[in-house]
Amino acid sequence: MRRIAGTRKIGHAGTLDPMATGVLVLGVERATKLLGHLTLTAKTYVATIRLGYATVTDDREGERLAGGSAEDVDLDAVRAGIEALTGTIDQVPSSVSAVKVAGRRSYDRVRSGEDIELAARRVTVSRFDLLGDRRPEPDLLDLDVIVECSSGTYIRALARDLGRALGTGGHLTALRRTRVGPFGLTEARTLDELAAAAEAGEDPVTLDLDTAVNAAFPRRDVDGATATVLGHGGRLAATGLTGPYGVFGPDGRVIALVVERDGAARPEVVLRPSG
Repeated sequence: MRRIAGTRKIGHAGTLDPMATGVLVLGVERATKLLGHLTLTAKTYVATIRLGYATVTDDREGERLAGGSAEDVDLDAVRAGIEALTGTIDQVPSSVSAVKVAGRRSYDRVRSGEDIELAARRVTVSRFDLLGDRRPEPDLLDLDVIVECSSGTYIRALARDLGRALGTGGHLTALRRTRVGPFGLTEARTLDELAAAAEAGEDPVTLDLDTAVNAAFPRRDVDGATATVLGHGGRLAATGLTGPYGVFGPDGRVIALVVERDGAARPEVVLRPSG
């Protein structure tokens, strides 16, 4: 993206697993200032869980571990297992993950031969629904699911824990992120499409800053004098909005993200300084 957009100032709002596809939100230039606020937003995934054995990485790319036949697992048991993993739960992240342990990534420690058990984290799975099922082999059961969850939730860990609860072992064979907050597949373009746009002299950026802020955050509109104050980093009168929210000037362009505290609206990020 640095090559395509012609700038080194590129950031992201949360990576994807190596085997995963789907939505990756990138910020270009000033939009990188938004990314820290977008990493905490809810996400949606479609995935395929394979019951029948577990893997070291909790996905298809890891070494196979022992499991149990899923031949006799019925869908009522599957739905009960899914229900137990829905809501606010304490989830142990996959050991082969980017979680840091004493300053090193967990996946580095596992690949070095260490036996890593990470601490559980409180996450929210607001939706975990079974979309369909297939039996590619008599002792395996593939489940197509959709998951809506809070940031920090590991879909691989859901597959692992479902397989463990059913006594078969489980892992992911496919994972696609379809939404990050308000940004979905319909707004997304592939890297090849972005490169082609840039080569044709078009702007490869999918959403401009004003549109992105308006989609992702609550909105407040202010007059010109107030916009000037905020553009200089000044405070505004509070309105009772929960933040962060975007403040837009009379020209319809975003000035800053603000948060209200101690009776005033204070800028978290000034996106368009005055002048």
